[in-house]
Amino acid sequence: MRPRATAGTGRLAALLVSPTLLVLTVVVLYPTLMALDESLYGPKGLDPKTGFISDTEPFVGLKNYTDIFTQAGDRFWNAFWNTTFFTVVTVSLETVIGVAMALIMHRAFKGRAVVRAGILVPWAIPTAISGLLWKWIFNADGIANVLLGRQVLWTADGFSAKIAVVIADVWKTAPFIGLLVLAGLQVIPKEVYEAARLDGASALQQFWRITLPLVKPALLVAVLFRCLDALRMFDLPYILIGAQKGSVETLSMLAQNEASNVRFGPASAYAVLLFLYVFLIALAFVRLLGADLIGGAGGTKKLKGRAVRTPRRRIGEVTA
Repeated sequence: MRPRATAGTGRLAALLVSPTLLVLTVVVLYPTLMALDESLYGPKGLDPKTGFISDTEPFVGLKNYTDIFTQAGDRFWNAFWNTTFFTVVTVSLETVIGVAMALIMHRAFKGRAVVRAGILVPWAIPTAISGLLWKWIFNADGIANVLLGRQVLWTADGFSAKIAVVIADVWKTAPFIGLLVLAGLQVIPKEVYEAARLDGASALQQFWRITLPLVKPALLVAVLFRCLDALRMFDLPYILIGAQKGSVETLSMLAQNEASNVRFGPASAYAVLLFLYVFLIALAFVRLLGADLIGGAGGTKKLKGRAVRTPRRRIGEVTA
């Protein structure tokens, strides 16, 4: 039976988490509320009384949000689908490649340290430097076209630009998933694999029945972090392809472009919608897979709303 939390422990818990809550309020809650307030105003226009540009922004209510459902919102939906496309494709490829990298780094072989360092180098490179590197590779006379033996306009506005962004992003961030999965692999006891080999399990069966279920919590955390990061993608397509390219423009790029054109109201509205999109994805992820992220709790299992404690084998018990 679990001990009940007393008033003293409750106050101590509140005191311990108060610095974190204060930081979150300053860096998350306050900017979000300010963006929500700014999204209710439109861009400055001409004052009919003076004929000059108005000093204040007019209050337009929810017009910045309703405009996305009109023809003026075509650019928003294009950025929305680009963001979703990059998130789904890059995270899927990074998950598969990252797991493969983790399996390679986990094996014991000569020169493993060098291989680990080589795999993790792309993740350590700043995104801006990575974007410039791949921009040089994808030039008209770059290495990519030399290897393909044909001229592909990778950095122009088109589907090839999407492929270029996907390749560059997967190359950079797949090692991140590999690193987290490697941490999960290293806590799996070797005796589990030895018992599986004695039972005649093949390497593929060991991967599906042992490795994958046991590293699932670490893998889910890595995928969640990558999804949240990919939804906010900005710097890589901005540097690699450029601004105002419809094929790669994301919601972050759209909000930045609107703000740079002194349209702070629509920019704030796009930022708020992006925040809600990221929040809903994170909430759905945790709600659907929260049990796997948290893992077992104290050796108990839930059965029909009641906690049933898993019985422990008594010392000296003889099994058949």
